[in-house]
Amino acid sequence: MTLSRDLCYPTAGELAVAARALVAEHPGLARLRQVGTSRGGRPLWLLSVGPATAGGGEVLIVAGSHANEPVGGPTALALARRVAAEAALRERGGWHFLLCADPDGAALHRTPHPGTLLDYHRNFFRPPGPEQPEWAPSLLTADRLPPETLALTALIDELRPLLQVSLHGTDLGGSWVQLTRDIPGLAEPFGKSAAELRIPVETSACDAAGWPSPGPGIFVMPEPAGPAAGSPHADDARLSTWYRAHRHGGTTAIVEVPMWAGDLVDDPAPHPDPRAALRGLARRLTAEAAPVADALARARADLPGEPGPLLRAADWTLALIPGLALEWSRASPAGASTAYIAGIDAFARRLVLRAAAMLLRVLAAAGHPAAPALEDLLAGGCEAFAHRFRARWVPVATQVEHQAATVLAAHRRLLGAAQTVQP
Repeated sequence: MTLSRDLCYPTAGELAVAARALVAEHPGLARLRQVGTSRGGRPLWLLSVGPATAGGGEVLIVAGSHANEPVGGPTALALARRVAAEAALRERGGWHFLLCADPDGAALHRTPHPGTLLDYHRNFFRPPGPEQPEWAPSLLTADRLPPETLALTALIDELRPLLQVSLHGTDLGGSWVQLTRDIPGLAEPFGKSAAELRIPVETSACDAAGWPSPGPGIFVMPEPAGPAAGSPHADDARLSTWYRAHRHGGTTAIVEVPMWAGDLVDDPAPHPDPRAALRGLARRLTAEAAPVADALARARADLPGEPGPLLRAADWTLALIPGLALEWSRASPAGASTAYIAGIDAFARRLVLRAAAMLLRVLAAAGHPAAPALEDLLAGGCEAFAHRFRARWVPVATQVEHQAATVLAAHRRLLGAAQTVQP
């Protein structure tokens, strides 16, 4: 899969243009249709490659579920081109690519090719949990779900995918895969791809705390009927759209890749004092969030009208912090690895930076006097984050190559397992 080394993250509109070009190049094989409309009136596009009738091995690829994780779009296009070129990939069913699950969010987060973490955060946006297409069902009642979520769940029920893959990314860290069911043998090709491309593997991803791990960087979510895991999130992954595929016998994989690599998240050595480290991270998180929360309070008092998406998202992000700090200050993670503590460290830093970045956009646009201090806080926080984790940029094409390779490996192994159990 040869890609230009200077590849940028495309917009939702550019993804649709590229998809139309692929359809024109492969008439009858590739199709593009609108499967929904966002809250802001933007189309949700589905690119399909392969048989028009379901063959029992359908694959659904979901890109752009989180606005600040744009790698999924170019990965979806790269996979679509490969599926169009290789008939063997289409033998059991078609591949379907939801090009951008949240086009409204993508329009607010625009960093085509960030040179630094500060560049990335200057136009940062990540909606609050209830406004995220995949997460909304874990936080809202069915009658309040956004149209993007309804379109996605309807698509899952229509296609009944054997494999659903949600393409995600992280700002700084490593790569890992979350599975709703184990895919035996996936760890080997995943780890090989990461090693060849110099991408660290998150061996203790905090998003998957307490989950079974059949291999480095591979984490299996709790069963829907089982006890909840100790994730740092207040929501429950088992209520997300990821488990919707289970209604039809399918499995979901969430494939994460970093923009910047940080090798600390790949260190399995036991941490010398994880309890003290977590207490220190809790104190730092509380202290660093305080000036951002103060600036948010000033913004609420000084800026009239209903809060827009940036202010709502900053508020929601800051609201996560007290509970997390309390949890970390009380934790006794005996035997925790250096990678685990590093993952918590990175998670704490990005929470503050995200809230500060989104709030800064509001304050700067309004010419608010609190903006310069927040700008300094954001710049200093980004520099400290990059220095602590010795950040090195992973070219977009390399991110795409690893993510696509992991998807193809999951497909091969899941398809092989399905053929094995057939009578």
